[in-house]
Amino acid sequence: MNVQWRKSTHSSGVNDEHCVELGRLASSIGVRDSKDPDGGHLALTVAQFAGLLEQIKQDPAH
Repeated sequence: MNVQWRKSTHSSGVNDEHCVELGRLASSIGVRDSKDPDGGHLALTVAQFAGLLEQIKQDPAH
């Protein structure tokens, strides 16, 4: 399966140490470190990914 990974729009460039990429997998959403694209990825269901986004939005540190 050829996954097209997208870098976060919140990335501030090449030297950003907190950058992730997302990719649509067969039945889930992949999340990986953009600096280590061959290092593997997390596979989250759509519901898990939505929950993760909700938690991030509620965290005042972000």
